[in-house]
Amino acid sequence: MPLPGPADERLHRIDSLHPARQLTLTTQSPWRALSHRNYALFFTGHGLSLCGTWMQSLALAWLVYRLTGSPFLLGVVEFVARAPILVFSVLGGLFADRWPRRRLLIIAQFGLLLQAAALAALTLTGRVTIEWIIALAILIGVISALEIPVRQSFVADLVPRADIPSAIGLNSSLFNVARIIGPSAAGVIVAVAGEGLCFLLNALSYLMILACLFAMRLQPQPPREGGNALTLLIEAFRYAWETPHVRAVLAVTAVLSIFAMPYSTLLPVFAQDILKSGPGGLGALMAASGVGALLAAFRHARRGTVKGLGRSIARSVALFGIGLLIFSWSRSFWLSAAAMITIGYGMVSSLAGTNILLQSLVPDRLRGRIVSFFTTLSLGVTVFGSLLAGTGATYASASWTLTCGGVVTIISAALFWNALPAIRRHIHEHQLLPAEESGAA
Repeated sequence: MPLPGPADERLHRIDSLHPARQLTLTTQSPWRALSHRNYALFFTGHGLSLCGTWMQSLALAWLVYRLTGSPFLLGVVEFVARAPILVFSVLGGLFADRWPRRRLLIIAQFGLLLQAAALAALTLTGRVTIEWIIALAILIGVISALEIPVRQSFVADLVPRADIPSAIGLNSSLFNVARIIGPSAAGVIVAVAGEGLCFLLNALSYLMILACLFAMRLQPQPPREGGNALTLLIEAFRYAWETPHVRAVLAVTAVLSIFAMPYSTLLPVFAQDILKSGPGGLGALMAASGVGALLAAFRHARRGTVKGLGRSIARSVALFGIGLLIFSWSRSFWLSAAAMITIGYGMVSSLAGTNILLQSLVPDRLRGRIVSFFTTLSLGVTVFGSLLAGTGATYASASWTLTCGGVVTIISAALFWNALPAIRRHIHEHQLLPAEESGAA
């Protein structure tokens, strides 16, 4: 490892300041987190792995619909993959606050590699059934429940707190570049070679992130939180409930997870039955959503402050709802693709904004647990939305299901906007931000 120089000393001085005040000392470059070697390794390995994950996501949805022709079973598979996140994600947050995060990530990535390899083997040999798909989806959900809170809180170990907005924004950018590349490639691969090859490529992609995790040079970490697990959870729940910005952010995230984000569950129905565009069209729709999401992610990566972030979240949630309304009744592929860009922008701008707000202001000792609450609501609670979406599409229609989701999303944006004055008062009274950033909400 190179000897520390003046830049390292400057970053150390910045990182020792009051957490909120650090946010005013960063540059506006969206790439600044990549100047840190460990984060650059994480960015590279995780990016390649995400491309594989998105390939598997599209191929798996297409495989389920090809085997069963049932939108309800699409919802079931999504449900069983998300349900463990709802149940076990808080445990992942406890682990993240108590044990070395890199070690936990290595174990989780190896588990994900094994499930992808099993799915590839079953599909390529013609032995895959809906029962096998559901069983492996449950396994994915259990591993993800433990991995996601650890991975999200691990970012704080790789960059100074001042660069957390850049790191989270770049993570979102990475996620959505992969959303463009992965489904687009998967649509072609599925049409030419079938779903099994997508699953095999996903298994191979996990080797890259494992290599990058092993290559990191991390400083010894101070002892993590000890004590009774129940006491630690009660402390985190009390903090979340009594802190207005955390409570409001988690509430709007829960609403989006149930009524808005499960739109992706019904995309195969729209691509196949409404837009008549096949697997290539499904990949293009997912890629269009990724374009909008990428624009939103870069916007947040440029942030050097949380000032105005609350208003930005409210507007983004409203935009998400408007995009859903347009998409639900479009019968033109190109209008639907444009609506998907709007949906992607609104969704990621909402979620990245809430994540930045939480991680920028939360105490370090609570980070893993608060992030696990966010993970539970942003990913785990979508199990109910997926079942609701699948049921609605079966007994009503996919269009009316998304319409209802769009209306509820717009209402939640209005309610979040209404909560902003109380959030501002709390931030000011508790001096969570310096005076020049008192308008954070």
